[in-house]
Amino acid sequence: MKDRLELRFAGSGGQGVILASVITAEAAVLAGLHTAQSQAYGPEARGGVSRAETILSREQIWYTRVTHPDFLLALTQTSLDAYAGQLADDAIVMIDDSLTVPAELDPDRVIAIPILHTAETVVGRAFTANIVSLGAINRLLGLFDDDTLLTAVKMHIPRGTEELNRTALQAGAALITTDQFRKEFQAC
Repeated sequence: MKDRLELRFAGSGGQGVILASVITAEAAVLAGLHTAQSQAYGPEARGGVSRAETILSREQIWYTRVTHPDFLLALTQTSLDAYAGQLADDAIVMIDDSLTVPAELDPDRVIAIPILHTAETVVGRAFTANIVSLGAINRLLGLFDDDTLLTAVKMHIPRGTEELNRTALQAGAALITTDQFRKEFQAC
């Protein structure tokens, strides 16, 4: 892993991108890393553009603002269009495969996978798209061991939904069949 890894999660309110960012930060703490997490969303609690950011670092974090994310998750076209131009040159972008890749993005750095479809049809609950995303992100970037991520998820979900969320993590991980980007983001 780089000394400092900046991740941005974007979608619409209600898709759980803020929770995904919080869980990522929680997993980082459990893994012994330094982390900072922040979020922003429009005045509409549901349906407005939502953004959350997590910084992971092996060293103390002195500047907690994400400036040029190394990674972007986008679950809506509006969020992808809004944040596609604000990335590090070597950033990796993960999108739902229903989205259109903007011209300013290098298509070789974009991973388009069926996140929303998987949550709805494989897991059986559309609201698990954020957890499906986390499974895919973790498999792609190799951030945490599976148990650490699952522990962090369990800390932030309603009791009784543990198996549903374990299924969502596994379904997301199964969407990643390439090691194309893993060299750049070694496991913490």
